[in-house]
Amino acid sequence: MTCKSTPSRQLDACGLRCPLPLLRTKQALAAMKSGEILEVLATDAGSWRDIPAYLSRAPHQLLEQDDSEASLFRFLIQRGED
Repeated sequence: MTCKSTPSRQLDACGLRCPLPLLRTKQALAAMKSGEILEVLATDAGSWRDIPAYLSRAPHQLLEQDDSEASLFRFLIQRGED
């Protein structure tokens, strides 16, 4: 999936271990406005499943999920309305 949207904010969660990438993602989304886009970069393998699992139950939308770079996981998330 390729997204042409420009992130409003970037969260660098590289080097953080589970559950911190997910917790920081939740905090960043809470501080954003509806429709804004968050780019999350993480190195913890658990992020690959944890972030999409959380988003499947949240009002936010996963626009892109990429693991094409070695040991780097990238997510583009559009903040939804609460």
